[in-house]
Amino acid sequence: MKEKELTRKERLKLKAKAAARKFKFELKKAVSTGIVAAFGFLIALSWRDVITGYVSKIEDINPLNGKIISAVIITIISVIGILVVTKLLSAKE
Repeated sequence: MKEKELTRKERLKLKAKAAARKFKFELKKAVSTGIVAAFGFLIALSWRDVITGYVSKIEDINPLNGKIISAVIITIISVIGILVVTKLLSAKE
């Protein structure tokens, strides 16, 4: 038996459903990315005071070393955060 060919209306309906699914997926992805970024920002702000407190003790001894150590600490924490987030997001895809 020959399969029934889809009418133009049915093809458009299927395309619209596929586009709606893709839009819904992209919207969820964008919203979740925004929420994760907001939580990350809150975490960074809370750790900022802790790191600043420790670095200020080092800066009392030598101001230049304090800034260098602060930059190194922030860089290490940022790189670890980027690696963790990248690993988590790539596992889902």
